[in-house]
Amino acid sequence: MPTSATPAIERIARVLAGRQLSLNGEGDDPHAASAVDASWKNHVDDAYAILHTLREPDAEMAQAGDVAVWRSMIGAVLERRAG
Repeated sequence: MPTSATPAIERIARVLAGRQLSLNGEGDDPHAASAVDASWKNHVDDAYAILHTLREPDAEMAQAGDVAVWRSMIGAVLERRAG
């Protein structure tokens, strides 16, 4: 199974920053990559909040896969913050 070299929290935070800054989102910068690089860390708390909300899968997610594995994977990310 392919995995990302970039941590999940950073990926989520970058998406949030991009949505705020980029013309493709709610921003006005047509070339927001460097602005996202500079500001994604400002969105880390929001990224953790999103993952915290997703720690329990909904019914459709549970039907598609292993709930225990999902909880373990999300839990692993959330534990990094506590540590």
